[in-house]
Amino acid sequence: MTNNDIIPGFDEEKDESLKIRLQKVDNVDGCIILYLNGYIDTYNSNFFQKRVSKVIEHGYVRIIFHCGGLNYVSSTGIGSFTAFLKAVKTRNGDIVLLEIQPKVYEVFQLLGFSQFFTIKDSLDDAVAHFSETGKKPQEEIFPKIFKCPICSKKLKATRPGRFRCSECKTILAIDNSGQVFLG
Repeated sequence: MTNNDIIPGFDEEKDESLKIRLQKVDNVDGCIILYLNGYIDTYNSNFFQKRVSKVIEHGYVRIIFHCGGLNYVSSTGIGSFTAFLKAVKTRNGDIVLLEIQPKVYEVFQLLGFSQFFTIKDSLDDAVAHFSETGKKPQEEIFPKIFKCPICSKKLKATRPGRFRCSECKTILAIDNSGQVFLG
């Protein structure tokens, strides 16, 4: 099955620096795996964003990014992943990063984004994450203890909403699912 069979027109645009292969997950609604091969930087991030936006527009909101073949991601690329996470969260979806390379994970960590993403080591664990989500009652999420993405101070949120980090004064927001965002 080709990418165009899964999402018509997906391969209309290509970029040699980043190859994306799609694979549907049959037993989970709206779930798809994107095998990423190459790198994501300032020059090809627009290509990456357009391809993934097409996936989301086609109703795939449970996205597994298979990062085993992804050997570099710039801060612009991380920004793309964050935008996708926001886009799927508003549609009750989520993103799982799979087999992320240590040097790629380091960029997520340095920029303070590693805690926002679910990271799994096996495809079975990634698919299981989506089979389990949506079954957690609200009470299990809050109170939530997490680290400030800017200064790493441990913070506690008793409910969703906006508040300020007691250490660095950064404004943070927590949604109903317990995801932490800047702003």
